[in-house]
Amino acid sequence: MYDLAAFGAWAEFAIRWLHVITAIAWIGSSFYFIALDLGLHRDRNLATGADGEEWQVHGGGFYHVQKYLVAPASMPDGLVWFKWESYSTWLSGFALLAVVYYLGAEFYLIDPNVMDLGVWQAVAISIASLALGWVIYNTLCKLFVDANQTGLMLALFVVLVAMAWGYTQVFSGRAALLHLGAFTATIMSANVFFIIIPNQKIVVADLIAGRKPDAKYGKIAKQRSTHNNYLTLPVIFLMLSNHYPLAFASDWNWVIASLVFLMGVTIRHFFNSMHARKGMPWWTWGATAALFLLIVWLSTAPLARDETRLSSTAQRFAQADGFAEVTDIVLGRCSMCHAAEPAWDGLHWAPKGVHLETEAQIAHHAREIYLQSGLSHAMPPANLSWMEQTERAAIRDWYRSASGG
Repeated sequence: MYDLAAFGAWAEFAIRWLHVITAIAWIGSSFYFIALDLGLHRDRNLATGADGEEWQVHGGGFYHVQKYLVAPASMPDGLVWFKWESYSTWLSGFALLAVVYYLGAEFYLIDPNVMDLGVWQAVAISIASLALGWVIYNTLCKLFVDANQTGLMLALFVVLVAMAWGYTQVFSGRAALLHLGAFTATIMSANVFFIIIPNQKIVVADLIAGRKPDAKYGKIAKQRSTHNNYLTLPVIFLMLSNHYPLAFASDWNWVIASLVFLMGVTIRHFFNSMHARKGMPWWTWGATAALFLLIVWLSTAPLARDETRLSSTAQRFAQADGFAEVTDIVLGRCSMCHAAEPAWDGLHWAPKGVHLETEAQIAHHAREIYLQSGLSHAMPPANLSWMEQTERAAIRDWYRSASGG
């Protein structure tokens, strides 16, 4: 049984690596095409009938790029579709969500002090919320397709703020922010799968059949692509947030997450304006810095939530043979750093937000203690508190006893 913990850690690492690789590919191509579209020269009378063109240099070569507003007169050979980057990112992300938060629901997804859920209930809420997000978003886009797009963006922001608050009322802080990122990423990938690519296929089919494509399909696809452009940076922040307790372990975490979306807008507005040759609105960096400072201030607000209830899994570890000995080991070797007020010089908060000062906290973080200090020598870092091999063995024996290994 104990080998499953090591296998799970490596499976998580492999899927996370895949997710990062595919996300880089998707975000890179997305940013490139947004910059390309905004920077096209449209003041030239092109013989080909193209809407705009641009010359670029990269890697020692020159590239001549042209964009057609609807489509070229005939179907070109070797047409490249940019879609698998998006699909692979979402699929690998959902796999990572399942491995970390569904299989480890009692460690990472459920917080009994927030809402005492069964594993199946928490997983069902998670999956349903992702699907619901797409339904709400897609409905709003259809209602606002011919209306003021600023109004649509404001409506979407209200939805995101509501979801940020709602997730924090159901899941642990770590899971809440991660789910808000997954919620947004699902909308982005669904845009590609359900709207952008199908619309492009309609245009291609019309070209093959000799019909003139309807420009509305390009208009709708451009709307969704623009949304993806502004949502990308907040999603990256939310996906990284689970490593930073000052972001997720605050009573104001839902406000922090909401402000991050505004930072995404200000940052992208600067680069979009620059690429469109409309100047460099430096005020956006001042606004971004002000929002970030507000986030920093909110993150240091005192916690008011009483965290005393344990999940059934944590209770099992607290009742396992050797827990008393492991508690003494952790209090002696780890708690000087992993405390609400760390005693180690230079530390102002517990690494990764992990507190190991009480039996309840030690039982809750059983898996991390086992992987970091029992199965590996990652903690204490550089073995600064001189944890002995016999103590690491005691941690392994305790964890395996509780796990049935």
